[in-house]
Amino acid sequence: MSKPIVAIIGKPNVGKSTFFNYLVGSRVSIVQDTPGVTRDRIYADTNWRGRNFTLIDTAGIEPDSEDIILSQMREQANLAIAMADVIIFLTDIRQGITAADQEIAVMLKKSGKPVVLVCNKADNFEKDREEIYEFYNLGLGDPYPISASNAIGIGDVLDQIYESFPEKTSDEDEEDIIKVAVIGKPNVGKSSLINKILGENRTIVSDIAGTTRDAIDSRFENEKGKYILIDTAGIRKKSKVKESIEKFSIMRTLLAIERADVCLMMIDALEGVTDQDAKIAGEAHEAGKGIIIVVNKWDEYEKETGTLEKYKKEIYNKLSYLSYAPIIFISAKTGQRVNKLFDMINHVNEQNSLRVSTSILNQVINEAIAIVQPPTDKGKRLKIFYGTQASTKPPTFVIFVNNKELFHFSYERYLINQFRKEFGLEGTPVRIIVREKNEKDI
Repeated sequence: MSKPIVAIIGKPNVGKSTFFNYLVGSRVSIVQDTPGVTRDRIYADTNWRGRNFTLIDTAGIEPDSEDIILSQMREQANLAIAMADVIIFLTDIRQGITAADQEIAVMLKKSGKPVVLVCNKADNFEKDREEIYEFYNLGLGDPYPISASNAIGIGDVLDQIYESFPEKTSDEDEEDIIKVAVIGKPNVGKSSLINKILGENRTIVSDIAGTTRDAIDSRFENEKGKYILIDTAGIRKKSKVKESIEKFSIMRTLLAIERADVCLMMIDALEGVTDQDAKIAGEAHEAGKGIIIVVNKWDEYEKETGTLEKYKKEIYNKLSYLSYAPIIFISAKTGQRVNKLFDMINHVNEQNSLRVSTSILNQVINEAIAIVQPPTDKGKRLKIFYGTQASTKPPTFVIFVNNKELFHFSYERYLINQFRKEFGLEGTPVRIIVREKNEKDI
């Protein structure tokens, strides 16, 4: 089992997003050329008392609404409930219990999941605590008064969430296990690939119930290392509505990407890169994951001299923002080149986790500046003072400059290319954060 999942549920305008943002902090996306991925994330990883968990924010539930948008919000919330190990039911202490709260409470009781009842907007803590007793009528145990905007009472809520987590498993924090998500549109062979790996190269395998409740995470070990294979295909329980299946598939894929270290982006060789492929790959790119492009059904593709290189070129033309990702051509059906995947997975995981010393980084930056001078604008020239690596997964570098406005995207791309030339960084996005620093502060 991987990290526990906690879903925040409640009617609109009770402060779910404020609460979510406080728990996880801001996540800045530095992506400018990825199609179809500029959206607010609804999930993020956070930590309490040494336990990592994934938090899902949901749109507000209006149980009786027939409005199309509101009904879609309700479906998304239902999916989050199905995925969650623990549910935070957020209410508004100022409004008291509403009919919507009562119906949501019934829905949550039916789920059978642990529920932590939270009453938000208790800004005047001593006064508002008197209003808390009404919420016992929901039949969900002790209500917790908080103020998400003022960060009051949140520690008690987190303690209760922690106590409600499922028992920790031995593999939850094992750093030497590489989590590999197999992603792509339906029917490209995701499950076939995993079955081929587990069926033919098996040494130590145990099935772990997936955190999404409808998938299986397969633990696998061979001479190359230890892995958890996350299959984003196949739904165990039948859904009543086709649209729900599609939404469940999307959310499952997003969560699989979030949990993964390396994503295998599978493409059907016979279909080529589609718009749907571009969107899915863009999600992994934006999430900063290691990426390998896996072209499946290569045994069925008609070939001639130069076919492979031509096909690679077409992929990079359509997925230009993934020019750093290696491409492998396989057949999940016959097992062609499947055994070569693990060396690539290990390499890409190492590149995604690469840390560069500050002295070497600045040496490369200075050499890059000497080759191509920073840009000027209206007589002002960009000055780069120094850089440092802020984090890994993906490698993220902070560059200190005199004026952020002068740091054009073209020069950022140039620096990233220089970093790749010197450090490798194959299969991983690279991010640059620009900070201003006055010369007198140097």
